[in-house]
Amino acid sequence: QVQLVESGGGLVQAGGSLGLSCAGSGRTFRRYGMGWFRQAPGKEREFVAAITWSGGSTYYADSVKGRFTISRDSAKNTAYLQMNSLKPEDTAVYYCAASSVISTSGRSYDSWGQGIQVTVSS
Repeated sequence: QVQLVESGGGLVQAGGSLGLSCAGSGRTFRRYGMGWFRQAPGKEREFVAAITWSGGSTYYADSVKGRFTISRDSAKNTAYLQMNSLKPEDTAVYYCAASSVISTSGRSYDSWGQGIQVTVSS
């Protein structure tokens, strides 16, 4: 397992942009696929985006495709989620997670960050 810490959340107006970072510990970070998930109040956790350990393949939920970009810098042990054209419905606690198997299911991920709030005002 790796230790993950998210940063960069906050409050932004609709149509604005926000970037999230996920810093991982350990030399094995580069071996893990990384995912971003989110959970809004009263709703179940949902998949947002994922990237393979090499960074060669990325996956997105339909709701964020074309607006969000996932990336990683293995030299810095960090994954990123750039969020553009934000909408009020993007408001949620965002979590990064690591998995040895890239997946859109949270059950495949065995290391999770503590979560960070993103609020989009209308």
